[in-house]
Amino acid sequence: MNAASLKKSIAQGSLDQSLILLYGQDQLEAQRARYCEAVDSFVEIYGDRDNLRIFSAPGRTEIAGNHTDHNHGRVLAASVNLDVIAIASANDSGVIAIQSKGYRMDRIALDDLDIKEAEINKAASLIRGMTSRFVQKGLKVGGLEAYTTSDVLKGSGLSSSAAFEVLVGTILNGLYNDGTVSPVEIAKYAQYAENVYFGKPRGLMDQMASSVGNLITIDFADTENPVIEPIDFDFAALGCALCIVDTGGNHADLTDEYAAIPAEMKAVAALFGEEVLRPICYEALLDKAPEIREKLGDRALLRAMHFVNENKRVGSIVEALRGKDYPTFLKLLTESGRSSFCYLQNVYANIAPKEQGLSLALCIADNLLNGEGAYRVHGGGFGGTTQNLVPVDMVLRFKSTIEAVFGAGSCHILRIRPVGGVEVK
Repeated sequence: MNAASLKKSIAQGSLDQSLILLYGQDQLEAQRARYCEAVDSFVEIYGDRDNLRIFSAPGRTEIAGNHTDHNHGRVLAASVNLDVIAIASANDSGVIAIQSKGYRMDRIALDDLDIKEAEINKAASLIRGMTSRFVQKGLKVGGLEAYTTSDVLKGSGLSSSAAFEVLVGTILNGLYNDGTVSPVEIAKYAQYAENVYFGKPRGLMDQMASSVGNLITIDFADTENPVIEPIDFDFAALGCALCIVDTGGNHADLTDEYAAIPAEMKAVAALFGEEVLRPICYEALLDKAPEIREKLGDRALLRAMHFVNENKRVGSIVEALRGKDYPTFLKLLTESGRSSFCYLQNVYANIAPKEQGLSLALCIADNLLNGEGAYRVHGGGFGGTTQNLVPVDMVLRFKSTIEAVFGAGSCHILRIRPVGGVEVK
C-alpha cells in the first residue's frame, strides 16, 4: 500500500478498531492524525513506497517488583497506551535505515553487525543489537526504511528504550519472518541488545512488558523460560486513575547509578556462593549481616533486603488482585514504594543531591492522597516519574496541584494497553 492509499485507509476508518484497542475511543481522532503525519514524514524522508506497513510497541508501567528482575525475581507490570510507532518498508538494499522524529537517521549495514564502541548508549546500538540477535538465532533480516515517532516520554520510567527495541524486533518479525517470532523471544532479544550493544545492564521486565502487553506477572526464576501469567484487572475497578507524574528528570547520564543496584545485589549473593539473590531469604541475610556490612557496606545489605521482601511482596499483591482485595493491594503497593525509597534508595542520585524531583512528587502525593489510593517511585528511579493510583474524585485536584509544581502536562492519566508489540492493520 502506498502513502496515499494508506492515508485514505486511515481517514476512512479501516484502522479504527485497532486504534481504539491501543489508545481508547477518546484518542481515535488524535491517533488518526498522528498516523497520517507519520506517513507524510516517511514520504518526505524516503519518498513514496508501494509496501508501507505500520508497527507499534508500547511503553510500560511497573506495578511492583522494583529492581527484582535482574536478580531472577518476580514482577507485576503492564503495557500502557503510550507507544512508539513506525511506518516501515522492506527493500533489498542490505541496509536498515531508521529516522526517529527529532533525531539523526541511523543506518546499519547488514554485513557489519559487530558491536561499535562509538554507538554505546545510542539508538544505533539497539538497532544493530536486535538485528544481530535475529541473525544469531537463524532468523531472516533484510533492508528496510522506517520513520518512527514516540509519545513514550524519554527518561520517564515508561521504558522508551525497551519500546524502541521491541518495535525494531516487531518490524523485523513482521517484514521478514511472517510474525513467527514470539513476543517472549523478541523481549529476550531486546534485553540482549540493551545489555550487550547499548551497554546498560538491566533485567528483562521492561522488554517483556512492552512485547507481551497487558497486565502480567512474570517470574524470572528461570530467565530462559520466564513464567508469564495474565492478570484480569483494570484500575477502574479500584475507582482509581493511573497517574504518571513526570518530574522532568532524565536517565541519560545515570547509567552508573542503575548499574550499582544489580552489581551490589549480586555481590551480596556471591557471599552466599550464588549468582543472584533469588535463592536467599531474609533470615539468611540477617545471619550474614556483619560480614556483608564489613565487605560490601550497609547500602548493599539494604538493597538485598529490599529484594527479598519485594520479591515476596509481588506474590502477595498478585493474590490480592486475583481475590479482588483492593484495600490490601493498595496498602502493599504503597509499602513497595516505601521500600524502594528507604532501602533500595533509587529515588534520587547521590551524585546530584539537590535534584530531588521524585522525592518532592512523592511528598505531594502523600499529603494529597492522605491514606487513599497509592503512590511510588516508577521504574528504575533516580529521575523521571512517580506512579500514583488516584481516586477518580480526586484526579482533577491531584493533576492541578502536581502541574502547578512540575509544569503543565506533567501529570499523565494512562490506561493499560491490552496488547504489546504489534503490526497495526
